[in-house]
Amino acid sequence: MIKNILIYSVLLSGCTLLLFGCKKDYGDLNEPTVQAFTTNATVAELNNIVSGTESGLRNNLALYLDDVGIIGREMYHFSNSEPRYVTDLLGASGATLSGSNFYITNTWASRYQVVKNCNVLEQAATSSELISAQEKNGYLGFARTIKAYQLLLCLNQTDTNGIRIDVSDPSNLGPFVDPSDALTAIAALLDSAQTDFSNATIDYTLAGFGNFSDAPGLTQVNRALAARVAVYRQDWADALTDLSASFFGLAQDFSLGAYDVFGTGSGDQLNTFFIPQNQTGEIRVAHPSYAADIETGDDRIGKATLRTAVASLDGLSSNRDVWVYTASTAPVPIIRNEELILIYAEANIQTMDLTDAVTALNTIRTAHNLPSYSGPVTQAALLTEMLNQRRYSLYCEGHRWVDLRRYNLLSELPIDRPGDQVWTEFPLPVTEQP
Repeated sequence: MIKNILIYSVLLSGCTLLLFGCKKDYGDLNEPTVQAFTTNATVAELNNIVSGTESGLRNNLALYLDDVGIIGREMYHFSNSEPRYVTDLLGASGATLSGSNFYITNTWASRYQVVKNCNVLEQAATSSELISAQEKNGYLGFARTIKAYQLLLCLNQTDTNGIRIDVSDPSNLGPFVDPSDALTAIAALLDSAQTDFSNATIDYTLAGFGNFSDAPGLTQVNRALAARVAVYRQDWADALTDLSASFFGLAQDFSLGAYDVFGTGSGDQLNTFFIPQNQTGEIRVAHPSYAADIETGDDRIGKATLRTAVASLDGLSSNRDVWVYTASTAPVPIIRNEELILIYAEANIQTMDLTDAVTALNTIRTAHNLPSYSGPVTQAALLTEMLNQRRYSLYCEGHRWVDLRRYNLLSELPIDRPGDQVWTEFPLPVTEQP
């Protein structure tokens, strides 16, 4: 399991601080502790940065899933100590999203701290004379892939409010860019990393990448993420090309992929999205529409198990627990094959290859105990079917709100109480606002 990692990553975390306060809260990145990483770094030093970077992917990940899952009406988070899960995030009684609140400042800070770690890794690997060109490429490919992934999660939250792409110099940060330019830059980062991996030696070990930890495997993960970005950009042909270079396969296990992993060891982290079934007080429960809308026989109902007693708070209630991450050490997917199959379906629908799209959708349906698709074989009908399968296959993995937004369908989400709102985006953290 990943540790929270040795002295080098501890020093690095202290130097990176939190980007949401980057205009005044960054540490001095020229202090000797950072120079220790960026001046002729050894393989051991670079590997510690890699490990700390992978570990950092997990920070505030549960909060990110809460944010997008609650607004996307996948779930509720009932907490006696934190009402904003059912007020601000649902727009209750005139409540609004605030750039000063934890639900954006904490996630933003965690993602950009990883971005900064990636920038330090790039600088350290590039300047080191103690490693080969192929070893440099291995570190650069990892740094650029992970940076792109973290920037994408930030953009998922703030959308038209934009994100910063260039944060390499804390004293001269790059501008905020709109979603189109941000996605273009993220895609370019992934393409650059693919080039790096094409002539790379991997000297580091990754905890959550399984058999994808060598250069060919990391290329496959990179192209899987590129396929996700391509459908966000509506570059359907590119999505299919990226899938062909990824670990996508209609006959492959749905769970095949890369993950954030958790553990009980000293200095490790637990998956804080996990809450035991039938708990009271602090709970995550499924939005009632999840069970109400699911097809009879669909085994994905197991992701929302019946409680022994209905849970209620502030006019909201549910009789089902979220049961996606069923242990405190359950991994959370970065990207996995079931999503790739649905990306394949989506890209084929959009390019009017409807036969291949139906084949992919039936791969999902039959695996979840449903009959083959029998509806109209039209683009519109298949897009509806594809989004429905994404809803259930990728439940509480961070996709539904983003999916409905990119198809301009947020108005279809249920309003639970009079006056509630469905937000389209988060505000920027207050320290980033003009």
